[in-house]
Amino acid sequence: MNPTVDRFRSATVYLLVVLVGVAAFLYPFWIPGEALPAEAHAGDAPLVAAVVGALATMAVTLEVRRGTMNGTTVALLGMLSALAGLMKLLDLPGGGSGLFFLVVLAGAAFGPRFGLLLGLSSFLVSAVLSSGLGPWLPFQMLTLGFMGGGAGALGRATAHLGPRLEVAILAVYGWVWGFAFGAVMNLWFWPFVRDGSELSWAPGMGLGETLQHYWAFYVATSFAWDAAGAMANAIIILMIGRALLPPLRRHAHRLDPVTILNPTPLPPPAPEPA
Repeated sequence: MNPTVDRFRSATVYLLVVLVGVAAFLYPFWIPGEALPAEAHAGDAPLVAAVVGALATMAVTLEVRRGTMNGTTVALLGMLSALAGLMKLLDLPGGGSGLFFLVVLAGAAFGPRFGLLLGLSSFLVSAVLSSGLGPWLPFQMLTLGFMGGGAGALGRATAHLGPRLEVAILAVYGWVWGFAFGAVMNLWFWPFVRDGSELSWAPGMGLGETLQHYWAFYVATSFAWDAAGAMANAIIILMIGRALLPPLRRHAHRLDPVTILNPTPLPPPAPEPA
């Protein structure tokens, strides 16, 4: 087993998850309008879900092979995914969701790769529990995966800060993603809305005009709801972040596998005096 090769393979799998996600959201803008189906992603959503699921499984397998994850870590990933999926069923005031704050805090504690996998698996669990299966599911999984991965990267940068400041930064991150999640998720169906209005997209539009039309669509349909959800995310993280983040970090450090390559033999016991 070559650690360098395994590290490269693992990084490649995570990069492929990101590239598949970006391509799945944006490819409708690149194909001819007459080739777009009447229903958003009715034909390709199962393929996207299968590819993302296979890549996530491969990522976990490679992490275990490298020794960066072990059975306990995988079990914790499953437990947090189930808990986050259950939290999604709770309707919090202001359009907030317990799913988001848990992914942000756990991602910050365990790192970007764990956060990405947690985001992918959490929405899958939530969809199974709530019968929310549909062509939108792989896009929800990918968007939450991006959110969790970003939280992990941010958590590495803020780990040296005091808990109060770090939680405040994570609350701002949750607030931003309250808008970003809705803005990204709209893209799974928006290119397929073809009513000729100033809120829709049409083939041949330039980037500036596309952004202008999408902004008008987002403000008219999603901004108010996302603003309430963003505020709920920030408030929840501020309220429980200082209590939840330290134990999550302690578990992350305890579960960090350690391999002793060249153990130093213990010295022989000293002879007893005559």
